[in-house]
Amino acid sequence: MNQAIQFPDREEWDERHNAICFPALVNGFQITCAISGKTVASRYGGDGVNKWLELFRAHRWDLEEEVQDLILDEQEGDQGWFWLS
Repeated sequence: MNQAIQFPDREEWDERHNAICFPALVNGFQITCAISGKTVASRYGGDGVNKWLELFRAHRWDLEEEVQDLILDEQEGDQGWFWLS
């Protein structure tokens, strides 16, 4: 793993975006990463926020690796967030 990118365990459900949002620290700067509930459900199943958060935590390492690639490729969305699809 790139030592310049760290992922604190501070994921939370964002009702406005219908997504799990989680921070990443890139060279000391915090950025926002996200995966929609719909995407979690299509990848892993589950129904509802509590189950999606549980599934996110169960697959955290894979998801962090995937978003790390987006960060390194500078593929942020319009809001400056890095979205997993």
